[in-house]
Amino acid sequence: MASTSAGIVTGLTAAALTAVGFLAYQASATVPAELSGSPNGLGGSPAAAASKAPRDKRHPTALPGGSGVGERVVYSLDDDRVWLVGPRNRVQHTFKVMPSTVDPAPGTYAVTSRSGETTGSDGTQVEHVVRFTSVDGVVIGFSAATDGSTVPPDPSVRTGGIRETQEDGDAMWMFATIGQKVVVIR
Repeated sequence: MASTSAGIVTGLTAAALTAVGFLAYQASATVPAELSGSPNGLGGSPAAAASKAPRDKRHPTALPGGSGVGERVVYSLDDDRVWLVGPRNRVQHTFKVMPSTVDPAPGTYAVTSRSGETTGSDGTQVEHVVRFTSVDGVVIGFSAATDGSTVPPDPSVRTGGIRETQEDGDAMWMFATIGQKVVVIR
C-alpha cells in the first residue's frame, strides 16, 4: 500500500511539474517583442518595437495590437493618437494629439517628471506636462496649452511638446504619474 501511495504522489508531482513547465513556456512565448529584454528594466528597447503596429481599419480608435501589456500610456507616432490603458487592458480614454517636431523612438519608457504649469519649448504657456524621454537634448512629453490651442508647431524649431486639448491633458495628468509606463509605437 505504501508503494502505491508513493507512486501516486510521484505521478502527481511529475504531472504538476510538467504543467508548470508548459505554462511557463506558454507565457514566455506570448510576451510581445517590445517587452522582452529591456535595457531600462521596463521592457522593450526603441529598436525592438520599430515595426508598425497592426491597425483595425473599421475601428481606428481601437487599441493597436502589440502595444504592450498592463497599465500604460500608448502613443502612436503614425496615428497621432494616445490611449490611456487601465487594468485588464481596458482603454480608459483615447484622443488625438498634435505631435512635436522631434519624435521619440518607438519603445517603452516611463514618466520621469511632471509640471503643473510652465512654458513649453515653443514658448507657449502649457499645463499638465508629463515628460517621459529626451532626444538629443529635446525633452519629450505631453502637455496642453493653457489657451486651449493645438496648433501645429513651427517645423524650423526643435520642440518636444506633444499637444493635447485641455480636457485630454486633464485625463493624462490624472493617469500618468511618475513611473507610469509609456509605450511609443509607429
